[in-house]
Amino acid sequence: GVIGVNGTGKTTLLDIMAGEAAPDGGAVTRSSGMRVAYLRQDPALDGSKSMLDLVLEDTDPPAREAQEFEAKTILTKLGFTDFGRTAAAMSEGERKRVAIARALMSPCELLILDEPTNHLDSAMVGWLEAWLQRRRGALVMVTHDRYFLERVTGRIVEIDNGALYAYDGNYSAFLDRKAQRETDEQAAQRKARSLYKRELEWIQRGARARSTKSKARVERFATLAEGAAEASQALEMDSASSRLGRKVMALEGVSKGYGDKCLVRDFSYTLLRDERVGVVGPNGSGKSTLMRMLAGALPPDSGTVERGATVKIGWLPQVWEAPRGDVRVIDYIREAGGEVMTSEGAVPAAKMLERFLFPQSVQWTPVSRLSGGEKRRLHLLRVLMGAPNVLLLDEPTNDLDTDTLTVLEDYLEGFKGAVVAISHDRWFLDKVADTILEFREGGDIRRWVGNYSGYLAKRAAEDAAEPSPSAAQGKPASAAGQGKPAPDAPPRAASRPVKLTFAQQRELSTIDGDIAALETRLRRAVEDTQDFASDYEKLMAVMAEKERLEAALAEKMERWVFLNELVEQIESQKNGQA
Repeated sequence: GVIGVNGTGKTTLLDIMAGEAAPDGGAVTRSSGMRVAYLRQDPALDGSKSMLDLVLEDTDPPAREAQEFEAKTILTKLGFTDFGRTAAAMSEGERKRVAIARALMSPCELLILDEPTNHLDSAMVGWLEAWLQRRRGALVMVTHDRYFLERVTGRIVEIDNGALYAYDGNYSAFLDRKAQRETDEQAAQRKARSLYKRELEWIQRGARARSTKSKARVERFATLAEGAAEASQALEMDSASSRLGRKVMALEGVSKGYGDKCLVRDFSYTLLRDERVGVVGPNGSGKSTLMRMLAGALPPDSGTVERGATVKIGWLPQVWEAPRGDVRVIDYIREAGGEVMTSEGAVPAAKMLERFLFPQSVQWTPVSRLSGGEKRRLHLLRVLMGAPNVLLLDEPTNDLDTDTLTVLEDYLEGFKGAVVAISHDRWFLDKVADTILEFREGGDIRRWVGNYSGYLAKRAAEDAAEPSPSAAQGKPASAAGQGKPAPDAPPRAASRPVKLTFAQQRELSTIDGDIAALETRLRRAVEDTQDFASDYEKLMAVMAEKERLEAALAEKMERWVFLNELVEQIESQKNGQA
């Protein structure tokens, strides 16, 4: 695992390891014949190729047919069903997921992943975690998902001010050993500060003697002063918020949908003054739609959203439009406010930028030249400069480094106001949330008290307590389905000959045509999303239809796999009898 503050060079290091960039000095030695698969942070895909062709493009042609099933399985786990879609018709998040599948399918001894968990929901992250744990071979990755680092890595390398610090062990071991290293460094810094103080007293002894001072001592003073400044630089976020009255926000019978798909159904909720709400659910389930209604950017189809008179919302959307042209960092922040009131008094924009690790040398840099993580951090500061008392955060942890995440979590802990955050970062939700809103099928939203780990435990216990339909009928559940009903699933060890029923034979004869028809309708829906790109209402209706077709296609594909496995079992049975 490679970690460090945004902009320190993590991606540059990966580029050098992958052979995409050359170092200014030193040497990179690779084993003979070693193959590398590299997932870039912003992967480039050939827009004319289908996702299946993209995923299998590094596979040897003779092995392609054998690899196709595994590729489709990976794509299905990453939320895809129409394997013929071209990259040109995909969103940024979908392209990243296709690139992940391509990297996983590439035969290699070294797998390099740059931010693999961005654009994945919790279920996808859990699947990828398990896949990488099983994988044999070397793995190097940049990620800010701390549970991912905890469970997948066995070594952490931190980049800090151009130096690399290596720690054996997972993320917990890294935190422990880094704390020890910083304690040792602080002892050295205390000695340096003592020397710095003595040098400062000497350098300030009157202008009369200054011309005779030792040049070496003056240079040493400059070095000490620079070191002291570096040692004191740390990311700080002092809580700044406006007064919040008793009434915050109340939703009553809120519903919202597009086309035939209902994203939010008859949802009522009262947001409390100091509540910390985490919102979870699959991609496309309606989480951002709920956030837009809370922010007042989208009206509900029915129901009401009431906000208190003193509510001042700070909204961090998942996707934001970066300033165009050569807008400088400090000007972008000053547009939101020249200063902010904190417990220390009025803090100007330039000082707040320094607290967010944007020193004066960077403040006059165009925003367009910042890294993705630096832009995200800058936009977060802009939101906080408005001193909101209700924070609506849509995937706030995307692209933020672990240091910034830790300080953001501490900031939210002391924030005097309500926080609603959509996040797939399990560590973040465990530290911040005291309530979880879970999006379920059909627009239903379930409330759970506690953090994310508590929600998982309660839900697992609830699911285990519910009898499956087969158990309710006195029939054992299929082991292959892990307790889910599968009344016509092939038994593991057949005690009697397995045969296709008449209904199954008829279904098998038509299922290929059904799949082809669904794929055609899905392609048309994808084309419609481009035609209606400028019409928001029509676009949402088409997107809802697209998601419905994807779900239907996924169901048909699962059925196709089941029926063909059944046919294979029957053929195997016949061969055994012969």
